[in-house]
Amino acid sequence: MNTLKPKVLFFDVNETLLDLSPVKKQIGIALGGREDLLSLWFTTMLQYSLVVSASGQYKPFTHIGAATLQMVAANHDIVISEEEEARKIIVAAMQNLPAHPEVKEALTQLKKAGYKLVAFTNSSNEGLKNQFKNAGLTTYFDDLLSVEDSGKFKPFTNTYVWGAHKMGVQLDECMLIAAHGWDVAGALWAGWRAAFVSRPGQQLFPLAPKTEIVASDLHKVTEILVKYT
Repeated sequence: MNTLKPKVLFFDVNETLLDLSPVKKQIGIALGGREDLLSLWFTTMLQYSLVVSASGQYKPFTHIGAATLQMVAANHDIVISEEEEARKIIVAAMQNLPAHPEVKEALTQLKKAGYKLVAFTNSSNEGLKNQFKNAGLTTYFDDLLSVEDSGKFKPFTNTYVWGAHKMGVQLDECMLIAAHGWDVAGALWAGWRAAFVSRPGQQLFPLAPKTEIVASDLHKVTEILVKYT
């Protein structure tokens, strides 16, 4: 296993750093009390973000989230008639998420170990700034990158290449830390290294290259990374 320190640690945000549990309640209310539909909505949002990018288009993540919320609602005979109404629900839900309990301590340890920390998210620039401000995470990071500036969502290879270029490093000097198998797969196929945070309900994609770090939370990932030289 490669134990050479990556020059930059890129962090996925939603689920990796921020706890989506509060979203379940708010989206559940919007979907007539169906909190069980949260996972379906989130995966549908990811699916259509790929459709948008594959079609050479770009729409803000909140707009895609609002559109797919309407789609999921319609498929279950729930009425969310206005896109603006759906968008307000998504923004309110996604911009006020708490950090997972171990996150701030882990980030502090990584900074002390000399790592450069960069947020790397499909959320918009404005959304990312608001999320980090509300969660108290802004000061832990050297830079905040939104794919909005690249015009393509993760896991497109061009997006990871753009992220590396933005930070002035080579692809193999980057490590993604994420709780999504699709994100880790995209990073590895783009030539990055990766660490997978196996949050509940998340799995690695079996067809992707082997991931060098797999741990149940960010604290355990950090314990491994601080030993790198």
